[in-house]
Amino acid sequence: MPAHTMNANDPLERERAHLASSRAALRAMQADVEALDIKDVTANWVNAAVLERQIEERIAALADLAHTPLFFGRLDYLSAPGADRAEGAEGERFYIGRRHVHDADGDPMVIDWRAPVSQPFYRASKKDPMDVGTRRRFGYTGGELTAYEDEDLTDAAGGEQASRLLQTEIERPRVGPMRDIVATIQPEQDEIVRAGIGGTVCVQGAPGTGKTAVGLHRVAYLLYAHRERLARTGTLVIGPNRSFLRYIEQVLPALGELNVAQATVDDLVGHVEVRGTDTADAARIKGDARMAEVLRRAVRAGVTMPVEPVVVVRGSRRWRVPAYEIEEMVRELLDRDIRYGAAREALPQRIAHAVLVRMEEAGEAPDDRVQDAVARTAAVKAAVKSVWPAVDPAKLVLRLLSDPEFLAEHAAGVLTEDERRTVLWARPARSARSAKWSAADAVLVDEAMDLVARTPSLGHVVLDEAQDLSPMQYRAVGRRCTTGSATILGDLAQGTTPWATASWAEALTHLGKPEAAVEELTQGFRVPREVIAYASRLLPAIAPGLAAATSMRESPGDFAVRGVGAHEELDAAVVAACREALEREGSVGLIAADARVGVLGEALTGAGLPYLAPGEETTEAARLTLVPASLAKGLEYDYVVLDEPAAVVAGEPDERTGLRRLYVALTRAVSGLTVVHAEALPGELGVQARTG
Repeated sequence: MPAHTMNANDPLERERAHLASSRAALRAMQADVEALDIKDVTANWVNAAVLERQIEERIAALADLAHTPLFFGRLDYLSAPGADRAEGAEGERFYIGRRHVHDADGDPMVIDWRAPVSQPFYRASKKDPMDVGTRRRFGYTGGELTAYEDEDLTDAAGGEQASRLLQTEIERPRVGPMRDIVATIQPEQDEIVRAGIGGTVCVQGAPGTGKTAVGLHRVAYLLYAHRERLARTGTLVIGPNRSFLRYIEQVLPALGELNVAQATVDDLVGHVEVRGTDTADAARIKGDARMAEVLRRAVRAGVTMPVEPVVVVRGSRRWRVPAYEIEEMVRELLDRDIRYGAAREALPQRIAHAVLVRMEEAGEAPDDRVQDAVARTAAVKAAVKSVWPAVDPAKLVLRLLSDPEFLAEHAAGVLTEDERRTVLWARPARSARSAKWSAADAVLVDEAMDLVARTPSLGHVVLDEAQDLSPMQYRAVGRRCTTGSATILGDLAQGTTPWATASWAEALTHLGKPEAAVEELTQGFRVPREVIAYASRLLPAIAPGLAAATSMRESPGDFAVRGVGAHEELDAAVVAACREALEREGSVGLIAADARVGVLGEALTGAGLPYLAPGEETTEAARLTLVPASLAKGLEYDYVVLDEPAAVVAGEPDERTGLRRLYVALTRAVSGLTVVHAEALPGELGVQARTG
């Protein structure tokens, strides 16, 4: 599979000419949209505003990003008579890129990577060429086309060969936010990306297997294939923290998708101000799915059976609905188990309907307007307020966590006495506004809100780093996609919360998607071979059922484990390792136990090494990020310096969680990892640790 570089007589010049023509065509497409005159095509100012916003979004989506390759591949289809070929693709040549580009006549110059005709770029092989004769990959430097590489898919005897340009693109230094992987999607990733919108997909992915990128590209694909539907119902990407969301926020815009919302779980349930914290035990119990039953009971606790009839006066007539009949209505609504608020709205209509029946029996002919008027009478309203009172979700949760008797009543047979004591607030708040809510409390409020009124559902939700969610958090996410689908991304080996997911089957049940397909990605593209092998020594202790990831990286990566003789030498050794990493091209992440971050920050400043916080964008001038181990998940750096593994483990409530945190920290590197330690390394890493 030869690679070609600049030559005056090389076909590369023709490819550059096509790139230039394609960019010109894209600019012309954008100019055509900018020139649209909508003054006389809308009926009113509201429609005009909507159309104007759509045009602005279209203009932004057609922007030509100078340093982002417009196309990255080419497919030359075969033209043999009678071949089973893609529709409309016989003997044709297609350039595959991030978006569709056509010329003035409407003929395609670049095909969107999501189009069906582009699929063989990712899946064709010599065993199954999918009617493709040649697959060409392009290499770029700073947005300039500098190389190409051809793969002859008709030579079945030649065997599969690794693509050098593909390898180079995977290993390209990472400066700035996360970038798309549209040029390097692998067949097993493509299957997940193009899975139908009707079903939920759960991706178990080892570090470096590209699960986050797969999830984001799946959103882009679904928006392409089902744009009208998702424009109506909405899409959402949920990440573990703000730093992570800032890191990934440019991926979808680079693919032309500008309207995908991003949030954390805390954002979703932000109905109360979080100012307090829980102990690990309290957070674990509050996050347990059993709390949903406690809340359900508490929400319904105010419903009482009537003891007085309802008497409605209309004109000179009095209409009486006896208490036993209203009780039948209340019990029927309770048995239907519909939302508390919906039942409360239905009850006055039920009572009013009973009045209308009596009116009809008396010879009157009332209609729906009469029923609505009866439902709004003071007598009916008073009866409903007495029997089915309104519920304020935050006040209800406040009472549960403050009132031992109220909690005991509704948690009987669900929580033990010790568990009830654990979740009760030590200092009950006087009001919901003054309460020091914890993050777990906010999830309980969200659950209570959904018991009162249904949470609106989106068309598709992507949930990343899902292994760290509690059952109640899964329920909160599941409420946002009850009528839609979801893409769940995570790695059981990286679960670092006290309530970390034990199995995907359990998690998907809490999410409300037990039928979801679970796919496993084990081939790594990011983490170097020696690094992932070293980190995988921890798997038997942290996730015995998971297979170790393999790496497709040809280079082993720079890997060293350096011990220092005394603790007072550690900071200087870490600073030296950072300085050494900065001599190379790319981003550098210094990962340390949270308790060590302040000390290391002072050491870096004293050594004249500026550094960033997680989420701040790296640049050529500022390439070093100091990362607390608790925030490292989901991030990646070309070179990682890991400070004192024993401190990372000790910083967690228990050893298993600490080893999982260490596994996360060890697997953030793209090109090199240097481990610096003064204390003994955890025994699970073995004694074969290489030094350097």
